[in-house]
Amino acid sequence: MPSSTMTSKGQITIPKEVRDDLGLEAGSTVLFVKVGEGSYRMVARTGRIQDLAGILQRSDQRPLTIEEINEGIADAAAESGRRGLDADAESR
Repeated sequence: MPSSTMTSKGQITIPKEVRDDLGLEAGSTVLFVKVGEGSYRMVARTGRIQDLAGILQRSDQRPLTIEEINEGIADAAAESGRRGLDADAESR
C-alpha cells in the first residue's frame, strides 16, 4: 500500500502509483471529502469543462434551438407565476 510522510509545513508528496491511478499531473486539483469522523476521501479533479459537452443529450432527442429553449423558459416562468397567483387566492 502506498504511503507518504507529511512535512513540518503540512505538505505530502502523493506517491507516483497513486498519481498515475488518479490521472494527476502538475496543477491538478485534489478535493478532500469528509466521509466520517477522522476519515476523508481524496478525489481528483482532473476533468476539463470540454469533457462535459453533450452529457445531458439523450440519444433519442435532437438538440433544441435557442428559440425553443427560450420558449420553454418563458412557459415555465408563466406556469410558476400562475401557481403563485393560485396560492395567493387560496390564502385570502
